[in-house]
Amino acid sequence: MLTSLSTPDDVLDRDAAVRFLSSRIDYERALAVPYGDRGFKLDRMRELLRRLGNPERGMPLVHVAGSKGKGSTATMIGSILTASGRRTGLFTSPHMDRVEQRIAVDREPCSPRELVELVEAIQPAVAAMDARVCQHDAPSESQPTYFEITTAMAMVHFLRKKADVAILEVGLGGRLDSTNVCQPLVSVITSISFDHTRQLGNTLSAIAREKAGIIKPGIPVVSGVVEAEPRDTIREVCRRLNSPLFELHTDFDFTYHSPIGADTTELTPSIDFVDRSGASYRGLKLGMLGRHQGTNAAVALATVEILKKSGWFVSEEAVREGLAQAVCPARVEIVARDPLVVIDAAHNRASVEALVAVLDESFAGRRRCLIFGTTQEKDLRGMLEVLIPAFDRVILTRYADNPRAVEPETLAAVAEQLTGRCPPIIATSEAAWNEAQGHATADELICVTGSFYLAAEIRRQVGGTPPRRSHDGP
Repeated sequence: MLTSLSTPDDVLDRDAAVRFLSSRIDYERALAVPYGDRGFKLDRMRELLRRLGNPERGMPLVHVAGSKGKGSTATMIGSILTASGRRTGLFTSPHMDRVEQRIAVDREPCSPRELVELVEAIQPAVAAMDARVCQHDAPSESQPTYFEITTAMAMVHFLRKKADVAILEVGLGGRLDSTNVCQPLVSVITSISFDHTRQLGNTLSAIAREKAGIIKPGIPVVSGVVEAEPRDTIREVCRRLNSPLFELHTDFDFTYHSPIGADTTELTPSIDFVDRSGASYRGLKLGMLGRHQGTNAAVALATVEILKKSGWFVSEEAVREGLAQAVCPARVEIVARDPLVVIDAAHNRASVEALVAVLDESFAGRRRCLIFGTTQEKDLRGMLEVLIPAFDRVILTRYADNPRAVEPETLAAVAEQLTGRCPPIIATSEAAWNEAQGHATADELICVTGSFYLAAEIRRQVGGTPPRRSHDGP
């Protein structure tokens, strides 16, 4: 067990809790992710929750999957419900700085003390499952993983906090994800694009089928998917399961109003929204930049409208307040203005296309410097094809806090194939940031992208916050 909470130094307790979590199998940091029934076992997650008294049962839930936008959409839904007066739990991943950020109630992450208490509560169940594996000489894949344990901790935390509703973001895929043991009020699929292709499939239809694994019989589905191939797959699954489907551009729609000169004025992107039932909003301010965030907001609003039709009261004032206050770090986030620095966690071709579109819309006329690093198994060539032409300077680097980082020499080889030139290679994110800011001109924008982990490292360097301990996890 962990050190008693009665000790005067709670930091020691938190460190022990984080070390326990970091000792578990963690596919966010694994060099190979064995997606499939061998490594991802819903029965294992169900057993863990059963040993904890099934904290998820009886709690209204909204389940959110998607290739991109799922974290932002989950945050927007949660923020609107919080503004409506409902105590709202939100589980997202990965975290930016501290594992506590994954588990929040009413926009407030759980405290270090609460993290320790949650680990203490869950350890006996995990130990019992581990012991059974040892007794029966079962493979280590039968032991609860980092993500399964943090998912269970979130459900326990929401129950302890007497949450009225919980919003769960899928970690990877959908069908085999640990969150897929829930029975939601609404299932949400934000988008489908090429990502995690080794695990989910190399066609949009195959990826859509994995995401559509969260769809439950008769449960409404909100979809932001507009490409024909994955859209048809989701439609087919909904027909088979008799699940009502609400689609972007068919059952609801939006208009995005982009702010210009967002680096010198108040950030006020906004959308107008309408759905087929007659719900309509004009001039809804968003807390996050980008047309893609307009799409996420529309999907969130369609989800809230379904909850309203089932008897939930959510006022227009709550909708407006919730969307305006919904923010996620490293989503076209301005972290400094001298020089102007934008950090974004884009990590596939579709998401970097969305990033470049925002830069073109809201930051036109500036020179641009790119700091890029990414993760193994990502579409390196696809991302660099989009990014390199959009920047005046390019710096290739890697993050330090996860072994899955791609070496900058590999990135440089791809860049040279595309352009015939080899951009500067800098071994560490800290040195890359120092190089970028040291040579920044007065009108230059520095953009950091390619990975959540790179975004997190440079975000801390820009903000001057201390580096995370190595056992804090990704």
